[in-house]
Amino acid sequence: MNILLDNKWDSGMSDFSIDNLNNVDCILHGRKTGEGFIPYWTEVANNSNDGEQKLGKCFSEIPNVIFSNTLIESKWKNTTIIGGDIAEAISALKNKVGKDIIVYGGDSFVSSLIQHDLIDEYYVLVNPAALGNGQQTFNPIKNDSALKLVTSKPFACGTVLLYYTK
Repeated sequence: MNILLDNKWDSGMSDFSIDNLNNVDCILHGRKTGEGFIPYWTEVANNSNDGEQKLGKCFSEIPNVIFSNTLIESKWKNTTIIGGDIAEAISALKNKVGKDIIVYGGDSFVSSLIQHDLIDEYYVLVNPAALGNGQQTFNPIKNDSALKLVTSKPFACGTVLLYYTK
């Protein structure tokens, strides 16, 4: 999760993201995030002049899943749409043999995953400057999630990665 106080990004964060994606074979999105994320990173992957092309290729080559009750079929290559019971669908994905599953939001989707106790590890990127009011990923939560900080990593731009497990 990238908690933006400002949208700062540097090459260390890109390198972390690429390394983190090496053990991933499925990227999950809510509808709103998927509709922006997938076409954006596909364009980056196809642009040899973009400094983030390597990251864009990772995002484009790993299968993407969009959870939506309004989208019927995917407009994008390498993307599946899943509707219905989110807990049941993600449990089925988690039970498949394969690599890790990663989530690239958005806030309401991640909040739903937290509510259904479907997240095993948290990588939280905190950016250091403030914006106005925004969606609260961790609220409202009905159950306490006792998380253990495993490690933290600061990046040169001031963003900090926080890695938690249950």
